[in-house]
Amino acid sequence: MQHGKFGTAINCMDGRVQEPTIKWLKQKYDFDYIDTITEPGPDKMLSQGRPEQVESIKSRVFISVNKHGSDTIFMAAHYDCAGDPVSKEEHLKQLRECLKIIRSWNLPVKNIIGAWIDESWTVEVIE
Repeated sequence: MQHGKFGTAINCMDGRVQEPTIKWLKQKYDFDYIDTITEPGPDKMLSQGRPEQVESIKSRVFISVNKHGSDTIFMAAHYDCAGDPVSKEEHLKQLRECLKIIRSWNLPVKNIIGAWIDESWTVEVIE
């Protein structure tokens, strides 16, 4: 039995982006908890990764949605990513592809959000 309201964040393992993401999601959506699925460069991994990498992320999202009742999936890309050292424009392209992939999973959620986290660690919603 779950206690509290959950959201799901697919985010980089980079510790600099964890706090701003969690803080933003809790303030914006009044979540009690954020299930965090972290990878180095998750936007690249989800949009261009091997099938087993994509499946790993997908299976963890399904646990968050189906076991914790998360109704929001937040997909982030960020400035100065060591796991995916590409331009902001390339990150945004990958991010948009990730959102298409997540939508294709047909999850029973209200929100699928893509966001860029900039050099001052501010969350900027892209889509």
